[in-house]
Amino acid sequence: MSDYYNTLGISKGATADEIKKAYRKNALKYHPDKNPGDAAAEKKFKEISEAYEVLSDDKKRQIYDQYGADALRGGMGGGPGMGGHGGPGGMGGFSSMEEALRTFMGAFGGGGDSIFDIFGGQEQEQRSSVQQGASKKMNLTISFEEAVKGAEKEVVLTNYVSCSRCDGSGAASASAIKRCSRCQGSGMVHQNRGFFSMSSPCPTCHGQGKTISDPCKECHGEGRMKKKQNVTIKIPAGIDNGMRIRMGGHGDAGLSGGPPGDLYVYINVDPHPVFQRDGDDVIIELPISFTEAALGTKKEIPSVVGNSLRIDIPEGTQPDKVLRVKGKGAPNVHGQGQGDLLIRITIETPVRLSEKQKDMLKKFAELETESNSPRKQNFFDKVKSFFKN
Repeated sequence: MSDYYNTLGISKGATADEIKKAYRKNALKYHPDKNPGDAAAEKKFKEISEAYEVLSDDKKRQIYDQYGADALRGGMGGGPGMGGHGGPGGMGGFSSMEEALRTFMGAFGGGGDSIFDIFGGQEQEQRSSVQQGASKKMNLTISFEEAVKGAEKEVVLTNYVSCSRCDGSGAASASAIKRCSRCQGSGMVHQNRGFFSMSSPCPTCHGQGKTISDPCKECHGEGRMKKKQNVTIKIPAGIDNGMRIRMGGHGDAGLSGGPPGDLYVYINVDPHPVFQRDGDDVIIELPISFTEAALGTKKEIPSVVGNSLRIDIPEGTQPDKVLRVKGKGAPNVHGQGQGDLLIRITIETPVRLSEKQKDMLKKFAELETESNSPRKQNFFDKVKSFFKN
């Protein structure tokens, strides 16, 4: 018989962390998914899983260290049952398996009763028939302005709702609800397999613990039915594309009086022809002429949060310069302040010039100096330096 410590490649005094690390390392190496069709690897994987199951549990590990693996498989190292220590019936001095298990577990802190419940006792916990309804999700497309300012949208949903005639019980009357005779209302049935008790949902009442002799005519015993409903969705100001709104209780109705599920609304924001979002900041691209950029000007621009704004564009403004107007962006959806309005300047080169305009530009070009175009001069200085090297 293999030694669990050797199987995992650890010493007998290994700590819980060392046991866990060793198991993970070996499990990754011998996992059937990584070794398809390898019977030896599959066998090894089962062995290390069995070793970890015992050594990671303090009580099982103590039993294993003192009595060996047979004590955990129903034996004490000497043949079937609990033999190996003599005594009547091959039980090593114990009158029954129950007494043996209680004795072993009692030696480690009085855990005999709970272990006996696992091996031979009956599960006493009743299965609750109350179930929460399913949660639903939907996509909702809104405009850029609605996302920034907030809005209310009405949608039509088809959900399971609690039956109004039977109040969700599924029965035509209270007297039509009977306790299930097979599971005695627990919703579970038990089958003994030697020293083990296997529990499963009752096939008669399907785990509900009750049966209905006269179902409700409206919902046919379901306790709920599908119905179209108008739902108003409140969209908070500042919501952005891809965010989600949770509406508690707007999912399907629960079973047997259980709470309803939730509705999750996923937001899609239509793009705007002028504005863009960058978090809570709103960006607008403002084209101006090169003379406006050179001489400076004032411009009136739209705002997403109120009236239009009048801004000053300083003389000598360069392409892609960004002007910032504090607090004129989108509000934070969590109520933490407000973003800014960012105005990105683009300078448009004039087209379709008249002869007179061309003559005036030529005269202006004759008057230009290097100080009028510092960025251009800086560029050519760098280029000259490059060729000199």
